[in-house]
Amino acid sequence: MDRTHLLSDQDEAHPGPSCPVGSYADPNTVPNNGATAPPADLMPVVPGYESLGPNVIPPSDFGSVQPQAPSRAPERRFDIPAITEELAQEAFIKYASSKCCYSSKPAKEMVFTDMQSLNTYRYRLETFTESRTTEWDSEPYNGQVVDGFGVAPAPWSIPVPIPSLFQDCKKAVRVPHTSTVKGCHSCLNLGRSACSRCINSGRTRCGSCSGMGRTESNQRCIMCQGSGMIKCHSCGGVGSITCKTCKGQGKLLCFIKLKITWKNNMHVAVIDKGSGFPVELLDQINGEKLLTDMAPMVYPVVSFPDSSVNAASESGVREHQAQFITTCRILQQRQTIELLPITRVHFTWNEKTHIYFVYGTEHKVYTKDYPVKCCCCSIL
Repeated sequence: MDRTHLLSDQDEAHPGPSCPVGSYADPNTVPNNGATAPPADLMPVVPGYESLGPNVIPPSDFGSVQPQAPSRAPERRFDIPAITEELAQEAFIKYASSKCCYSSKPAKEMVFTDMQSLNTYRYRLETFTESRTTEWDSEPYNGQVVDGFGVAPAPWSIPVPIPSLFQDCKKAVRVPHTSTVKGCHSCLNLGRSACSRCINSGRTRCGSCSGMGRTESNQRCIMCQGSGMIKCHSCGGVGSITCKTCKGQGKLLCFIKLKITWKNNMHVAVIDKGSGFPVELLDQINGEKLLTDMAPMVYPVVSFPDSSVNAASESGVREHQAQFITTCRILQQRQTIELLPITRVHFTWNEKTHIYFVYGTEHKVYTKDYPVKCCCCSIL
């Protein structure tokens, strides 16, 4: 679950509310051929798989991996270097020029009165998890080998290669020794199903004469020869079609399918300094990466110079552990701290004081009230 938190100087940290499929070869990968398994009450009970369904299966080894405390603390403070007046003005001129209704005159003639560099941090925790569920599935039976002998391995003991880390992915594999052949429940073993268009009659109402047998000029309809009915195009007049479930075989090879879901769960906290800057804009910018820590289970950051970052890390790590450790297998965690450059600029123009912000390594500009706009912008 993606969550974003905003922390000010006065706040403490509180918990807030792609992988290509088939990226590796697997002969047991379940094909997607449209077949469905018979109702569960018609299927045998397989030891270890008595409760199939969408509920995730708790991993057998949860809690076995414990995070290791960091060996040492950061050795320097991370302060944002102030940008120069020249760079701040250049960014403001570029911003004004990008707006069709803004005059660039204030940006060129302004007089700087104050520039404040604001330490703003973004903490991000990624928890890459694997979860497993099981259900009955089937495919048309064409005489293939039936793997129905032996003891089925437990869901979490079936080896499945892990895809690229921190990329969402889904895969389904067949559980060994769970296969059985059953008659097709959709067509009652016949291999054919009643045509829904003609209701098994093989004939449908003529579209040319609307089933009347005669045209508007009271001539006999040449399409249906006056009968008002024509051969059904869906089934060719047979009244039945090949069963979509068993593909006409009348039998299904049923097996238990293991569904594996890999998900990159994100926890993001932005530690703001009461700057008045709309922090949602920070989602669109890059920052300077100060710390990256990756491990099967990370330890909360405890010695960062800003205590709000430590609190955000503690909150995120504890939240993810509580949320995932009993239902998923945590494969890898990664936490990062970014420094987000924000400079608040005060200036005067035309004897009035104004404020704008230069933010991000891209030196984007945000201002709530530009000094000179045309009439259409003022109305909007």
